[in-house]
Amino acid sequence: MVKQPVSVNGVVRWRDAGVAGSTKLEQKERTMVVLRHEIGDVLRDVRQRQGRTLREVSHNARVSLGYLSEVERGQKEASSELLSSICAALDVPLSVMLREVSDRVAVAEGITIPDTVPQEFAQRYGRGLPNDLDAQLSTLS
Repeated sequence: MVKQPVSVNGVVRWRDAGVAGSTKLEQKERTMVVLRHEIGDVLRDVRQRQGRTLREVSHNARVSLGYLSEVERGQKEASSELLSSICAALDVPLSVMLREVSDRVAVAEGITIPDTVPQEFAQRYGRGLPNDLDAQLSTLS
């Protein structure tokens, strides 16, 4: 199996690129997106970027350690209330987490979606690219 890097919002993930001679059925199965897997991956990535443990986040979210682990591994379908609680424990707005999930699903489906996050929202939650570009453009003038 060949893997290729896919970068979404600055996080590099390795995705199966397939092998020569794979059938159409295998390709169709490979592109099926399971939402609970993507949500779990995003939650784990956010937690790991913050350098926090499952135990710490589960305590702050008031969710059992085992259940949070299953959510992160995509084995459990989390309710909206549970997702909200986990996001609050991670100090990340639910909308930001869902946006990253949406971006990953789009990549998995082969869809390119332009970044439409408002500039002030992007600045507050770590996407300062518009400011960086504005600064670079102003030095050229």
